[in-house]
Amino acid sequence: MWNEEIIVDEILLELSSLKYYLFRHLNFSPLLFCGFKDVSAKKICFQFQCVTWKLEKALGNFPYDQFDISEEVQEQVELVRAQLRRATERYGGPLSSTILSRALSQSLDKEIELQPPNQRVMGSLCVENIGNIDREFEVKVTPVPNGNGSQSHCGHQINCESEGPRNLFASSKLCPQSNIYAGGELNTTNSHLEDNKKADSPVIPIDFLCPISLELMRDPVIVATGQTYERSYIQRWIDCDNTTCPKTQLKLQNLTLTPNYVLRSLITQWCAKHNIEQPMTLTNGRIKKSDGSFRDVSGDIAAIEALVRKLSSGSVEECRAAVAEIRSLSKRSTDNRILIAEAGAISLLVNLLTADDCLTQENAVTSILNLSIYENNKGLIMLANAIPSIVQVLRAGGMEARENAAATLFSLSLADENKIIIGASGAIPALVELLETGSTRGKKDAATALFNLCIYQGNKGRAVRAGIITALLKMLTDSSNCMMDEALTILSVLASHQEAKVAIVKASIIPVLIDLLRMGLPRNKENAAAILLSLCKRDTENLACMGRLGAVIPLTELAKSGTERAKRKATSLLEHLRKLPQL
Repeated sequence: MWNEEIIVDEILLELSSLKYYLFRHLNFSPLLFCGFKDVSAKKICFQFQCVTWKLEKALGNFPYDQFDISEEVQEQVELVRAQLRRATERYGGPLSSTILSRALSQSLDKEIELQPPNQRVMGSLCVENIGNIDREFEVKVTPVPNGNGSQSHCGHQINCESEGPRNLFASSKLCPQSNIYAGGELNTTNSHLEDNKKADSPVIPIDFLCPISLELMRDPVIVATGQTYERSYIQRWIDCDNTTCPKTQLKLQNLTLTPNYVLRSLITQWCAKHNIEQPMTLTNGRIKKSDGSFRDVSGDIAAIEALVRKLSSGSVEECRAAVAEIRSLSKRSTDNRILIAEAGAISLLVNLLTADDCLTQENAVTSILNLSIYENNKGLIMLANAIPSIVQVLRAGGMEARENAAATLFSLSLADENKIIIGASGAIPALVELLETGSTRGKKDAATALFNLCIYQGNKGRAVRAGIITALLKMLTDSSNCMMDEALTILSVLASHQEAKVAIVKASIIPVLIDLLRMGLPRNKENAAAILLSLCKRDTENLACMGRLGAVIPLTELAKSGTERAKRKATSLLEHLRKLPQL
């Protein structure tokens, strides 16, 4: 048996250390901190890594059974631990106990010398997935081949504008290109393989990462202060009327971007040495394809740049025609998505989201949707502060524009950090409204986006307060049953959340779910049983309600003749019901 006091003291110690280093970090510029050029900043980075590793280890030894801890709190602790473990694996951990103790015992005014100079340890911490992401329901992103042979990294195949996200719930059991079951049970085999693969991945040298995006650079350029950035990111920085160097905060004497050929060559050599495929590169008018060959796109570049210039035209007709053409081009291929983004179209398209002309607005939001299919463009879209304008289109645009705005939010929300930003932007109430009042396609787009956003714990409460439970009840009781799968899938995400659980019971959804146990399709019976099990865990009142409503008979039948997963859920529910004294 674990010594409770020792473990609690250990966790408190690491949390205190974390608080201390956070306050120390406040003395440094965030961008300078990301640059890792300052010696003190480097040391703080390493100490963060040490604290991260020790805190993850301490939480792993936590004796849940010796404390009166609710299942929901236990889930939150495990999610935090998973975040810490991922950060440790990505940035070179775990570390030896000797290195940890020496690093944490040294004062901040001295340089860390843990190993000889040629073997010096330099750790860093950059928790990229902030917040409580519900990993039980996480959509697994897998590369999807495009027509030109390259790959698009989106959670679902999106070959043309806004069509891909609409198929999230199409499968009867397993969502396309993901490891999530519609009822919320995760297939963990592939996730374990991915975790092991990440743990074995080489650590990218800090100098190869763009200080803005913290991603491996593919087209490094030097600005007037001598600092190097990824071209697309520093260009967007300048396009937003910034005249200072992001890292040093010094004023840029000129806005010239000079290619850093030496660094590009070093990155290429490093990628080849570690068998890492380089990001798709645009160099000297040529795009490197997935097979290693190059395609000359100089003619395309000139045409697209001319088209992008027309987006800022004072003529409504010329601007409308240009954005319509960009919508068409961005639909066709990954190469076009790269070239359009490189030409600086994203910030201009974001500006057009607030255009008075409805057709221009619709084409602009659909163009952004198409561009977001290419993974690298997601960051550029977020950097252009597109979310508020997309949400405004979602609230007040035409129906097709609203549909495509919802699909865009889904595409962007595939990145965990974006789930937080989108959830805080006011998008969820607008999505719930579309779920209730939109066209059939609009409702499916809204359901897809809401499902993905609600994977993040903080968004579940927002969805409940926005009235999603009422909307889901209407979908469950609709005689056409056209949104039944979507409603059950979203409920499966929400059912373990306490605020959602209260709202579900208050809305009298339990009787509806029991009816589905009797008369629903096999997959609906399975999902209904899974949701009921979540609602009844540690809740004798809900269990008693199920018993009074006659759930025992359909559950007994389901335990005998349902799908394998349905049998497990039904059997577990029956065991809980038998433990009730009145039953």
